[in-house]
Amino acid sequence: MNITDNIARLRADIDRAAVQSGRSGSDITLVAATKMQSAEAVRAAIAGGVDACGENRVQELMEKQAAEAYVGAPLHFIGHLQKNKVRKVVGAVDLIQSVDSLPLLSAIDRVAGELGIVQETLIQVNIGLDADKFGLDAQGLADFIAEAASLPHIRVRGLMTMLPLEADSKEMRKLFAQMYQVFVDIKRKNLYDTIDMDYLSMGMSGDFYEAILEGANMIRVGSTIFGHR
Repeated sequence: MNITDNIARLRADIDRAAVQSGRSGSDITLVAATKMQSAEAVRAAIAGGVDACGENRVQELMEKQAAEAYVGAPLHFIGHLQKNKVRKVVGAVDLIQSVDSLPLLSAIDRVAGELGIVQETLIQVNIGLDADKFGLDAQGLADFIAEAASLPHIRVRGLMTMLPLEADSKEMRKLFAQMYQVFVDIKRKNLYDTIDMDYLSMGMSGDFYEAILEGANMIRVGSTIFGHR
């Protein structure tokens, strides 16, 4: 397994999908999903040219951070974040992608305030209404965004989603297109100074191509970079 070669092939696929969607590969932020990868593998991915690293588990994040695994790339938290782990993540990562409830949002704001920082976040949306996935119903986004805009130590940078595992290519594109429309609608309204729709994070190893075709500008890829565990 050569991580650098895997990233090069992945970049070529990203370029093709981006061109098909009227963009270029440079418009797509590639986040390496580093769950259960060694510090050495993470360093190799950074050397191979990923744009950021995304960690799912707080304990892994802390261990790899102590080993200086993420040096040279921004760090995102992309897993489900429990309120009792917020203090370990806020300020330790550049972006929390998985904000999915008002209590979690408030906890992040409180800890960020104690640290004297503004924590950048994405709002996780359950676009497929999958019972096995976290995230907000798109119908509840307006109220959630209004609350987020009122918190002084939160800056929303966009939206994130994950699709149901059983979705086929046609269903993937349908759901990704719906998610893109939600993203564009919020961006167009531009109601709040602290709400930016810069990033639409959707697409993983099995569906990043479809996600880019339908408007994703950030993807979270693990096995295509690191190989299957």
